[in-house]
Amino acid sequence: MTDHRPLEPAVPWVEVVATQADWDAADPALLTAMLSQLVLIRTFEEYVLELAAAGLVHGPAHSSIGQEGGAVGSAIGLTSRDTVNGSHRGHHQFLAKTLGHVAPHGIDPTAEFPEPVRHLLLTTLAEICGLARGFSSGRGGSMHLQWDEAGATGTNAIVGGGVPIAAGYAWAHRQAGTDAVSVTYFGDGAINIGSTLESFNLAGAWSLPICFFVENNRYAVSTNVDESTAEPRLSGRGPGFGIPSWKVDGMDVLAVHLAMQEALEHMRAGRGPTLIEADVYRYFHQNGPFPGSAFGYRTKEEEKQWRDRDPILQLRGHLVRRGLLTDAQIDGLVERAQRLMSDIGDVLLEPVPDGKPKERRIKAAEWPDPAFVDVGVRGDLSEFDGVRFADRDTFTGGIAEQKFIDAVAGVMARRMETDPSIVIMGEDVHRLNGGTNGATRGLKAAYPDRVLGTPISENAFAGLGGGIALDGRFTPVVEFMYADFMWVAADQLFNQIGKARHMFGGHGSVPFVLRSKVAMGTGYGSQHSMDPAGVFATAPGWRIVAPSNPFDYVGLMNSALRCKDPVVVLEHVDLYASTGEGPVDDWDYCLPVGKAAVRRTGSQVTVISYLMMTNFVLDAVESLGTVDAEVIDLRWLDRASIDWDTIGASIRKTNNVLIAEQGARGTSYGGWLADEIQRRFFDWLDQPVQRLTGGEASPSISKVLERAAIAKSEEVAAALLEITGG
Repeated sequence: MTDHRPLEPAVPWVEVVATQADWDAADPALLTAMLSQLVLIRTFEEYVLELAAAGLVHGPAHSSIGQEGGAVGSAIGLTSRDTVNGSHRGHHQFLAKTLGHVAPHGIDPTAEFPEPVRHLLLTTLAEICGLARGFSSGRGGSMHLQWDEAGATGTNAIVGGGVPIAAGYAWAHRQAGTDAVSVTYFGDGAINIGSTLESFNLAGAWSLPICFFVENNRYAVSTNVDESTAEPRLSGRGPGFGIPSWKVDGMDVLAVHLAMQEALEHMRAGRGPTLIEADVYRYFHQNGPFPGSAFGYRTKEEEKQWRDRDPILQLRGHLVRRGLLTDAQIDGLVERAQRLMSDIGDVLLEPVPDGKPKERRIKAAEWPDPAFVDVGVRGDLSEFDGVRFADRDTFTGGIAEQKFIDAVAGVMARRMETDPSIVIMGEDVHRLNGGTNGATRGLKAAYPDRVLGTPISENAFAGLGGGIALDGRFTPVVEFMYADFMWVAADQLFNQIGKARHMFGGHGSVPFVLRSKVAMGTGYGSQHSMDPAGVFATAPGWRIVAPSNPFDYVGLMNSALRCKDPVVVLEHVDLYASTGEGPVDDWDYCLPVGKAAVRRTGSQVTVISYLMMTNFVLDAVESLGTVDAEVIDLRWLDRASIDWDTIGASIRKTNNVLIAEQGARGTSYGGWLADEIQRRFFDWLDQPVQRLTGGEASPSISKVLERAAIAKSEEVAAALLEITGG
């Protein structure tokens, strides 16, 4: 008969229950500090719902009333050096962390609230209402609350979207040699998201000091946790990834605190990640002031059962029982909190003239200036002040023919040598003599703690890199083996990294470099061949560089690594083995941001291109011999960095434009560029801007069909003859 041998997880999975003895032994200062936070957060949330019901909160108001015990119990043991991020339902998480920052020794429940507490609540309420005095000048609102100074790195509207970012902060804490930890709050919906599970694996594999804090409120909008998972004890996910896990009653604030203290001891000792599941309950619907029972997916009986175990009521009972506070003192605390919120409201609101009694509106002076709308999508490039720029015509160092891939490896080696903040991560970058193409050869041996081979989980390690960038102490260089994999990590690239600076007020930095290759013409087929330039050009926040020769690669990569905006560095497989002029001993120059290169002067037609297609264009012009084309290599492709001066001067001379690119028509970069050119330079054009692209379909495996799907020198030549009538 088959022998069945029971298996046990390699790490603990336990439930923590606070006993009467724990309550009796708890430090009175801890209990009273928790009460003050719970009451302030509850009163704040009630006031937000009041404003939402009056139409004074634009957008959703995801109340956390009922869930405060999990946030307060876990955050009250953190320091300002520890970082947290959270979910769209994150007011309580944000306030618990920031109240601990402004009042690290607790808030006396019998005294008036200190000014830093008042200022915190005012600034938070202003942000939720979308007002200029908010933490992000009103751009973040209810779902995007951030105060970096307090270690609150941002709540997140994408379910599970903040989890990989928190892992990046954890990596930075450890790499910087501190014992700080990262805590990421999410719910029963997010635990089924791929990026969350990928982050579990990455954190476990790399032993990162991160706590995955699961607020299991049992409902993802209206879908019950029992419907969406076979194991509703969500802490059971942790042991599967080698993560010690705790389950706790989140309505019991002391039990949460005790579990968190055990988790903190584990993480601060350098033993890796932890997971805590707190069973909590939101008293209201997903959004707004009505209970879930009003929408039919919960019963009033269920709601009452949870309300009877309210975290404030439980804590209040123990404080009175131990004689630490009286009922009258606790009632006084609640009244002062309500009065504080009313006073804060008076700062932001005013009566509506000729309106109904008690009808209010936001004061006009509190709104942001509409001119602020696009400020901070990208930075002002002040980080380049004093930088040594050089282009091919001004470079004074030695020049020699070299392989393109040698320039890639050479500049990365030089930057790793001179800048200890740079960290490289990606699949196989630590193996195969420098990854699949040799870009990182020799670097793992030289810098073993800064060259990180990742699991195959682009969403997780891209987001982790984003967290490292937002932390600010390190500069991540993330490699995607093929550009198509950007779709796998689209949330982190476009919703998180690209939007972060603007979304959180326009004043932060996101020094993040993404390297990836375009592999058209190599037989890798539809899922390994895309040119993502057109996609990135329509996504806010990103800068895009596309070098076509070794010299430019070095200067553009140096600029990308200095830039405080996220930069995608596109490479083409056909370039790796090609040769061209490159530096011999000077690897430290930068190419100016937003400066194109005229590769050939001419008078008949302006041809605009980038990457390998620039070389195909030059070959086509030379082969024809009868077309006097001016060829512009863009080098910088993003909307903010296009060299309109060079393009405009050429168009005024030739009066004709061809945009030549190799990739598919549907994701064409030239689509938006042609629109811009025709609106800017219409009066100088003799005909509409012409575009050369590949076909509609992605390149396929067949050599013949792949060639038919992409554009090269022959297609450029045909297009030039048609434009010039040659």
